[in-house]
Amino acid sequence: MTGESGTSAPALAKGDRRLAILLAMAMFVLVVDTSVMNVSIASVVHDLHTTVSGVQSAIALEALVSAAFILIGSKVGDLIGRKRAYVLGLLGYAIGALAMALAQGLTTVIVFWAIVGGLGASLLLPAMQSLIHGNFEGAAQRQAYALVGAAAATAAAVGPLLGGFITTYLSWRIAFLLEDVIIVVVLSGIRLIHDVEYTGSRRVDVVGAVLSVLGMGGIVLGILVWQEGGEAVGLLLALGAVSLGALAWWLVRRKRAGKAVLLDPDLFKAKLFRFGVSGQLLQQIGLGGTMIALPIYLQIVLEYSAMGAGLSIAPLSLSMFAVALLAGRRGGERRPASLIRAGFALFTIGMVVVEPIVPRATSGWYLVVPLLIAGSGLGLLVSQLNNYTLAPISEERVSEAAGVNSAGGSFGLSFGLAFAGAILLAALSVGFTSMAQSSTVLSGAEQQQVAKVLEHDAEVVSNTQLEKQLAGQPQKTQDEIIRINTQARHIALQVALLIPILAGLIGLLISFRMMRLPDPSQSGSGEQAVLG
Repeated sequence: MTGESGTSAPALAKGDRRLAILLAMAMFVLVVDTSVMNVSIASVVHDLHTTVSGVQSAIALEALVSAAFILIGSKVGDLIGRKRAYVLGLLGYAIGALAMALAQGLTTVIVFWAIVGGLGASLLLPAMQSLIHGNFEGAAQRQAYALVGAAAATAAAVGPLLGGFITTYLSWRIAFLLEDVIIVVVLSGIRLIHDVEYTGSRRVDVVGAVLSVLGMGGIVLGILVWQEGGEAVGLLLALGAVSLGALAWWLVRRKRAGKAVLLDPDLFKAKLFRFGVSGQLLQQIGLGGTMIALPIYLQIVLEYSAMGAGLSIAPLSLSMFAVALLAGRRGGERRPASLIRAGFALFTIGMVVVEPIVPRATSGWYLVVPLLIAGSGLGLLVSQLNNYTLAPISEERVSEAAGVNSAGGSFGLSFGLAFAGAILLAALSVGFTSMAQSSTVLSGAEQQQVAKVLEHDAEVVSNTQLEKQLAGQPQKTQDEIIRINTQARHIALQVALLIPILAGLIGLLISFRMMRLPDPSQSGSGEQAVLG
């Protein structure tokens, strides 16, 4: 990073300040988009006449597409120009948001919001980083990165509240239309951006790009297909695992031959980088699993409105935001590895405390304390992991390293969303079937009917929805199925929450390995981590 440090940074010039604000607005839209979707699950399901698992799949797919193509998106930006990639990325996101506002079915959401929007994000994130690096210098550059990072943190904090308010009192469609309005404002200032010339190799590692997409895509798609009860799950998972292994072999082979590679495998020789990327992956798996299970619990089990769900999740997001800011400013006295260890420990403790609350809570108030604890842990991780990961990377390679870091985080998020959702539905199916078969109230024919339905379509439904579906059945049958649904949902949600807990525990183990290594030396590269 260019520029020298000083005791006081001058204010951004008027043109620079406007450009930095517009870039921050673009980042705000990127982060708030998924938050709106999470707290609006019940409303989207109702309005589009679809299922919770279908919306879950769309959310996970959007994160997957972004992760699978972000390394390719970075190279595309090198070849067509970072400014053009930035514009195309914004347009992709705008198309996805507009499609959500007009959607009449799940197919539209999957094609335009998840796939087109995910491709837009894969172009936008690396291009934005390069444009900030090339359009600002010195103190102005540091301020621009800080402003964009603050926008991302603010969106993460207020996204559930903002999305819940708009969904409850207006419509979730309005929330996505407002995203388009922000994007139009951002594009109105596109002339302020000076394109950043790419001077590196223009050779493309096509095989590496294909293997990276097949690897990440195969694993997450396999989980999504399993969640939907489809076939060829094992084949997709095997394709993903084999492709990732082949990618590692291919990159090493190409590097030795002196040919173009999708990413430099030598990056992973640095233990700090390797452990940092692993921590980022696990943090996002934990966050993804939490942010798919909690909204379902609040909206389907407790039958909260989107606003109620947003308010109940607020302790997690707001504590994450507050602790990240505090640790970023005052964490210099402690070792980064110790803060990362504390972060994983707090997150795991918070989620473990949530487990026994799930079958007993009658309102979101029961979740406040454990979510404050878990959010504080995430805040420590957010404040430290990116800088820890990128600190050992040289200036000329930091953009590539940040791309790998972003891809790892996005893949972790999509994996957490997909896996926790799939585990939830699998546990629901097993639990419901087992309880139905052991019931002394349901007849043999009714037990067989339950098993047959769940074999093809396990679905999380509220008791209110179930009562409507059971209208006309004998009262004893209705009461028994409602009882089974309540118990099975609680068990399924508890099983799904084991995914973020497991991610937190593995992250905690890795943090002890981090403690044995010397602290990363600070460099300018760390300032770019806000986009990681």
